[in-house]
Amino acid sequence: MSAVLASPSRRSFLGRSSAAAAGLMFGFHIPFDAMAQGAQAPEINAWVVVKPDDTIIIRIARSEMGQGTLTGLAQLVAEELDADWSKVTTEYPTPGANLARNRVWGSFSTGGSRGVRESHEYVRKGGAAARMMLVQAAAVQWNVPAAECTAAASAITHTPSGRKLSYGQVADAAGKLQAPAPADIKLKDPKDWKIAGKRLARLDTVDKTTGKQIYGMDLTMPGMLNAAIKDCPVFGGKVKSFNADAIKNKPGVKKVLQVGDSAVAVVADTWWRARTALDALPIEWDLGENVKTSDADVAAMMKEGLTAAQAAVGNSNGDVKAALAGAARKIEAVYSYPHQNHATMETMNATARWTPERCEVWTPTQNGEAALAAATEAAGLSQKQCEVYKIHLGGGFGRRGATHDWVRQVVLIAKEMPGTPVKLIWTREEDMTHGRYHPST
Repeated sequence: MSAVLASPSRRSFLGRSSAAAAGLMFGFHIPFDAMAQGAQAPEINAWVVVKPDDTIIIRIARSEMGQGTLTGLAQLVAEELDADWSKVTTEYPTPGANLARNRVWGSFSTGGSRGVRESHEYVRKGGAAARMMLVQAAAVQWNVPAAECTAAASAITHTPSGRKLSYGQVADAAGKLQAPAPADIKLKDPKDWKIAGKRLARLDTVDKTTGKQIYGMDLTMPGMLNAAIKDCPVFGGKVKSFNADAIKNKPGVKKVLQVGDSAVAVVADTWWRARTALDALPIEWDLGENVKTSDADVAAMMKEGLTAAQAAVGNSNGDVKAALAGAARKIEAVYSYPHQNHATMETMNATARWTPERCEVWTPTQNGEAALAAATEAAGLSQKQCEVYKIHLGGGFGRRGATHDWVRQVVLIAKEMPGTPVKLIWTREEDMTHGRYHPST
């Protein structure tokens, strides 16, 4: 297969081939528990799973959106684990599993540089603890003190005798040991690092350049339908009416429905048919009061705010007013910055399957726990009945962070078609109109 940009037919092939590979790509084809990938291999602790063939799965709670956090965090864990980097792979735990395990993976929120900056210490401790447990398991098998054993490149050596065991050979026993006390976990001095902080090839580069990487828009599963949506073009507006009969006989159309107070969606057998039918759907909007607001109004409000009595000054040196009053020459400049769309390369999208007992969502998100909260609220089920499976992001920039409006939408749509997986993809026009914009200043 040549390394070219993936066409729809090529993506379909990837979907079929991935399904045949029984879980080749996390969160891709068929619903499953996030821990299923490591289910056949011993879990040393929440961060590290070691397979009998010495493959190491490092669990990454933060999101990968092109910034390299996935590889960076894996390096930190692998460093303290003393792992063979060539045997390292990764998977995302789910936010539902995190809550069920008393948030053992900590925060799922990823923005700015926080993915590494806020979690580097505790993920390193996870790797170090796993290494200590593997060493202890080997020492027990040899009936020697653990102090006589060393770990390097995914193997434990008994220094006096030269005997060796690979991590895969002792992983099952190590996973049954009690974890070391936090006070006993010692982290390496950065000067001794061999993996962390080094310019290693990123773990996701090959899949991205060959087209193997699956994004949310590529996801497919048996029986899946596709949805396109239009929300009121003015924030705060609502749907007044729409004529579903006008498009009910369009090719592939399965359902036309209102989503919340402000949006209308069309569900069809393909996304293009859903979008084409939606474009032909007569919709009347109640645009609301915000239709009267303009960029000029916002600029005037902000300009007025600069001289308001309540305006706060962050730093002041000397008597500014007196200095200006006595100045021989004054220079004035006004700087402004408009609202800006995040404009992610991949538009907002998610796939959901809802039944009265269970709601599952697959989506690119910068905050899995926030996505789970949005899905749970829309599903009308308990949190334990809901789950979100995270997929690599085709760009985030904050848009896929706190606000998960597209997750809420896809769950509301899926509720109207119980048991049927539905994938919602926003058009580029919808994405630009309904971004959560960077503030103007």
